[in-house]
Amino acid sequence: MAVTIKQIAEMTGVSRGTVDRVLNDRGNVNPETEERIRKVAAELGYSPNRAGRALAAKKKKYRIGVVLCSEGIEFFDEVLHGLAGMEKEASDYGVSIVVRTMRGYSVIQQLDIIEELSQECNLLILNVINDARIAAAIDELYERGIAVITINTDIEGTKRLCYVGSDYVRSGATAAGVLGLITGGKGTIAIAGGSESILGHLKRIEGFRDELAEHFPEERIAELFYTEDNDETAQKEMDRVLREHPEITAVYISAAGQIGVCKAISESGRNDICVVSCDRTPSVEKLVKEDRIRATICQQPFTQGKRAVELALQYLINGIVPEKERYIMKNEIRIRENIE
Repeated sequence: MAVTIKQIAEMTGVSRGTVDRVLNDRGNVNPETEERIRKVAAELGYSPNRAGRALAAKKKKYRIGVVLCSEGIEFFDEVLHGLAGMEKEASDYGVSIVVRTMRGYSVIQQLDIIEELSQECNLLILNVINDARIAAAIDELYERGIAVITINTDIEGTKRLCYVGSDYVRSGATAAGVLGLITGGKGTIAIAGGSESILGHLKRIEGFRDELAEHFPEERIAELFYTEDNDETAQKEMDRVLREHPEITAVYISAAGQIGVCKAISESGRNDICVVSCDRTPSVEKLVKEDRIRATICQQPFTQGKRAVELALQYLINGIVPEKERYIMKNEIRIRENIE
């Protein structure tokens, strides 16, 4: 006969709810109690009833909340498509997905959205702003039994369930390697960063710098500016950089803002500048085909959205904790010859 949560609760002297929280890693249980429950469960050979859990999920009507800093950023269209592609599977289990988007990187706004969704959702998928207040909010959600999966960019030192996205250090290093090969390892570079509020953006720049220092020491970084993922800001800043640093021979665009940067370069008449970018969107594809961007490093946005929901469903319905802490997408190099 299969071992039940009720039996484990009776043997350990705690409630069924406490046993459920421990066996499904929902947190907020005394460590000694947790250890006792896990020991008894292991001794009895407990395994969850998957079919029963799926049926229970339909009755509970779980909700997954998604928060994306996506408004005005073309890249996230594919992330949203990946999320949407999982809605039918989620609904089959009685699980609904609530998506909230925001423009820019306001910590206060993101905290407000997180708090609002936490009142009605069982798990949150967060495109997090890298701020101590957001980290504290994630840990608080954990204590309340609400799991968090970070998507596209991570936040360090929190109790989030797992991360789904790019290895940004490797992405930046790949971009530096490609640029170094194109330029022969010599030149003066400007870096167009995204936002200092996004850990992934900072990690890309870190990887880019380290790769240049190690393998292309004759490449010099003359300027680092931030576009805030906005084409208008990107164009204005690139205009300024070209005026102040006419020696620029290459640009690395490490986040959104590709249209603005390339427009500034084109209007300056400096079409000899080598541009290496990140991500693949319709706008970036066009710039690559026109040879205004020589190469772009992509990170599978559709798969990010799809995988995050898959992991969320496995956790909510079957109590399966992700096997890995980080689910990393492949970095793919796209140039004019293979952008089709």
